[in-house]
Amino acid sequence: MPTIGDLPDTPQHTIKAVCAQTGIQPVTLRAWERRYHVLKPRRTGGNYRLYSERDIATLRWLKSRVDGGLAISRAADELKTLRGANEWPEAAPRAPAAPLQRSAAPPAQYAERLFAALSALDEAQAGEILREAEGLFDVADVCLRVIQPSLVAIGEAWSRGKLRIATEHFASQYLRGRLLTLFQAFPLRPHAPRIVVGCAPGEFHELGSLMLAVFLRRDGYRVDFLGANVHIGDPFEFARVERPALICLSANSEDTARELRTIQAKLGGMRPRPNFGFGGRLFNAEPQRRATVPGVFLGENAEQARDRVRELLPI
Repeated sequence: MPTIGDLPDTPQHTIKAVCAQTGIQPVTLRAWERRYHVLKPRRTGGNYRLYSERDIATLRWLKSRVDGGLAISRAADELKTLRGANEWPEAAPRAPAAPLQRSAAPPAQYAERLFAALSALDEAQAGEILREAEGLFDVADVCLRVIQPSLVAIGEAWSRGKLRIATEHFASQYLRGRLLTLFQAFPLRPHAPRIVVGCAPGEFHELGSLMLAVFLRRDGYRVDFLGANVHIGDPFEFARVERPALICLSANSEDTARELRTIQAKLGGMRPRPNFGFGGRLFNAEPQRRATVPGVFLGENAEQARDRVRELLPI
């Protein structure tokens, strides 16, 4: 039977999900962390805890000891003794998870509330909405079903003359900051497959690429995010020096898609040559253009791109 130490240590589960999977109440879990230091969960930019599969297995083991009549203080001491000897307990079989109770409000309603807060330039309210959503939903749901729809609504309201351009810029930069904070909250794994994520030269819409960077770093990849408008020579120079396994760039227009072909041509002469993945609104709207760029079309959104990367570079 595998030990707890054999399980992934990538932080990705909210406290709500952990409590549903272990049967431990949130107040109890926080007390165990505070009094007995049995776990050290990572924190998101909104200061929410994120737990790994290893953390969940540790909690199941502790609960099994407590359910068997041992005081939690004794169980925690037993765990610390094992860890002091560089050993891990065996991982208990996964019990059927209790149904995860979702908020009565779906992600779409959080997206509407976030749109309203950003439209009103209410940063404090936007932060509260996102912190609540981060505590209830998976990171992918927060990004793709809360943040992205609200940003699209902001852009549409601006194009109809309902919002000032300054408001659109405020919303974009605020959400970019939140995503960067989330990206940096996940640990950097120096020995994991290295991936470069960014935007084609001339492409300034970076939030989709940034969401992909968040998803991949959460999965345990070593991700370097280069941001918007990557200079045409940068991916080549970066690849020549750092030898990434994969370069992912996005392009939303015909002009920026043309730059992807130029970059790929420069990379073609490298040995070893890194994998090259691409995506963006142009390739979603006009699928026939996918064949014009040498490389791997990653999908129509960051979630699909993450799944494609998992196939290309399993870890």
